[in-house]
Amino acid sequence: MEDDLSIGEDGPAVFARRQDGRMLIVEAIRLVLLYLHLIGFALLLGGAIAQYIAGPLRINSAMLWGAVIQVLTGIGLSAPLRGGGDAEPDPGKLVTKLVLGLAIFVMVFFSRKRPEVNRGHFLAIVGLTLVNAAVAVFWR
Repeated sequence: MEDDLSIGEDGPAVFARRQDGRMLIVEAIRLVLLYLHLIGFALLLGGAIAQYIAGPLRINSAMLWGAVIQVLTGIGLSAPLRGGGDAEPDPGKLVTKLVLGLAIFVMVFFSRKRPEVNRGHFLAIVGLTLVNAAVAVFWR
């Protein structure tokens, strides 16, 4: 049995499966992590927008959980599970996203108990969240 690790016709995210099914399991894990990562993004950005509209600018639990989920699943997604070669993300992109994710987490975590946060601080969290998403989408 010969292992086929070449890139499939659908692009770099879809690999031909090994005969023993290990690549199928790894791809399933990656997709679950990606799904959870997107949920974290939705919680972080959605919580921030809801809080901005609702009243005093403070860190709500959706923002905190979104930041935690984003960092943890981002670390999991950066693991080299894609078979190597061109399928692996650029290390510069990973470091950039890690720095942005940790900055967002620190800004959310350390101001979570304040009754109100500074407008600039709050908008910086939203801005960094959007920049982090832009890095994910546009940096190829």
